[in-house]
Amino acid sequence: MHETVSAAQTGLLIVDLQNDFLHPDGAYGRAGQTAAEIAELPERLAPLADQMRAAGSWIISTQFTLVPLKGGEPLISPHLKALRPFLAKGDFVPGSWGHSLVDRLAPADINIEKVAYSAFYMTRLEWVLRKCDIRKLIVCGIVTNGGVASTVRDAHVRDFDVTVLSDGCAAFSADVHETAIAALKPVCRVATIADMLAQTTA
Repeated sequence: MHETVSAAQTGLLIVDLQNDFLHPDGAYGRAGQTAAEIAELPERLAPLADQMRAAGSWIISTQFTLVPLKGGEPLISPHLKALRPFLAKGDFVPGSWGHSLVDRLAPADINIEKVAYSAFYMTRLEWVLRKCDIRKLIVCGIVTNGGVASTVRDAHVRDFDVTVLSDGCAAFSADVHETAIAALKPVCRVATIADMLAQTTA
């Protein structure tokens, strides 16, 4: 399953590490929806992102998106509205500051707008990966049991070589995160950021 591929065929797939999720002034921060484990991710991942850039790999950012309709009102799925009633006009708008990848990990080589958990669902992600001959994905981001797990499983069934970073992902609960990582072990390789730093250096 894990064929040998070059750095140029490898991508760091950063799932939803956006200002509206992480920054205190973003949509979730203003609503008090934060977790220390999530806030720490950009600083923890930055050395790996920098090293992979230097090696010639790709930095790919997926960005959760609320599509603006008439008057700028966002299209929000009923289940999401029930879970996150604070989401409002101006949140996760394409091209906005809140929608963007956090500064610590920017810039990305490829940006993918997504409207659901999986970064493959109704997006151009697979098309871009094939066109760029990206065969291996190192997946990190939020949340482990949502966007990360769904994206990893969809990458797996599309025959990409997938590794998920156990300490490069987070959820709003440590228990939920650990359960999600354990559930992904039959689907993909699980590694740490240190593992990947050592592998990229080698």
